[in-house]
Amino acid sequence: MKEEYAIILEYLPNGYPLEKKMLPLAQAIGEKNFTLLELVPRRGTALEIGERVYIGEGKRDKISYILGRLKREKLTEAAKNQLQETVRELLKSSEKEFVEFFNKADPINKRLHQIELIPGLGKKHMQEILKQREEKKFESFEDMKNRVPNLPDPEKAVEKRIIQELTNIERYNLFVR
Repeated sequence: MKEEYAIILEYLPNGYPLEKKMLPLAQAIGEKNFTLLELVPRRGTALEIGERVYIGEGKRDKISYILGRLKREKLTEAAKNQLQETVRELLKSSEKEFVEFFNKADPINKRLHQIELIPGLGKKHMQEILKQREEKKFESFEDMKNRVPNLPDPEKAVEKRIIQELTNIERYNLFVR
């Protein structure tokens, strides 16, 4: 599934400092699949950090083209700092989809469940989440916190996992394509 919109993490009007070509570049993250991307803005267009830009099919007003996926090692320090805030906002705006993850998560194999890959959630939390969701599906992160005793903040835990998947190589990716 291709990204329609991306959020600008870093804008480099002169490209990367140590590269010869002075091509303006933006480091961005896709809104739906958290894809890290390198974007080339249209000539004469300045981009703001945190700005939402259209990168889908058809006419794009600010982006000339998508250079490709951004390798995690190329993320600038500024982009890494912006990443956390951006992921937090994307999580808030798509809370239902992330709560749905807890309502539908499956075992990966006989010994490991998807829920256990979320930082701070172990076997006990996983079993309680499974028990609670059988009685009634979760409606929000707040609903989860109210129904699962001693549950670490599920929103912060998912945010941590997404950042891990974006910045490290993980064996299993739950949220990042």
